[in-house]
Amino acid sequence: MIDRSDKLPVTRQCQILALSRSSAYYTRKPVPESDLALMRRIDELHLDFPFAGSRMLRDLLRLEGHTAGRKRIARLMRQMGIEALYRKRNTSRRHPGHAVFPYLLRGLAITRPNQVWAMDITYLPMKRGFVYLAVVLDWATRRVLSFRLSNTLTADFCVEAVEEAIARHGVPEIFNTDQGSQFTSSEFVICLQRHGIRLSMDGKGCWRDNVFVERLWKTIKYEEVYLHAYDSVTEARQALSRYITFYNSRRPHSALDGQTPDTVYFTQQPMTLAA
Repeated sequence: MIDRSDKLPVTRQCQILALSRSSAYYTRKPVPESDLALMRRIDELHLDFPFAGSRMLRDLLRLEGHTAGRKRIARLMRQMGIEALYRKRNTSRRHPGHAVFPYLLRGLAITRPNQVWAMDITYLPMKRGFVYLAVVLDWATRRVLSFRLSNTLTADFCVEAVEEAIARHGVPEIFNTDQGSQFTSSEFVICLQRHGIRLSMDGKGCWRDNVFVERLWKTIKYEEVYLHAYDSVTEARQALSRYITFYNSRRPHSALDGQTPDTVYFTQQPMTLAA
């Protein structure tokens, strides 16, 4: 938004745009290599021990020879967008500015494609830096319907993924997410409501409510991401696109009796899965 070649001084441009001058002159520094290596290991431990908070992760890392303190680990966890998964106290108290919807899947028999979609975001390490991956998943068939990468935890790339999934596959009856700020934002909520989709949100800290997406993260990371060191976001996007095509069309899924998600999704095989 700031045009340094314009005759109008940068100070005046900031005033017109209601921006602080410091933000116009700030140059983002790259994440140190030591932090990137630690963040990758934290991500791996988080997949194996999702209940581990900064204290337990600090102790686990110390057993491996790392000397990072709890405050540093907590800071990196915030930067990665992850936290220990457990049921917290006062879960009924919500931020007054956020739209939170009830969990609609408890006791619901999910038996057909496009009955329920789910979405979540995860951190992905690269050779230099990191990105966030958002995925739209069909609950009954485990098929990945769309994905997006972003270097920031904003709502726009989530909305783009949803719009692509709807354009390609139609409209689901229910859309389930956690209570992340991207999903409680007005931009995301309005997008779903415009298509007449019922919103469902997990209880805070109840990772089991969206367990199929959590399992997908572990599969993608151990079978693809951790085996490679992407040099760029473009390379990561191309590699993930290839892997997701393989995941949907060729990789047999144990919960689908050895069939692929594509086979079940497109043939609408009768399912007996329940939320």
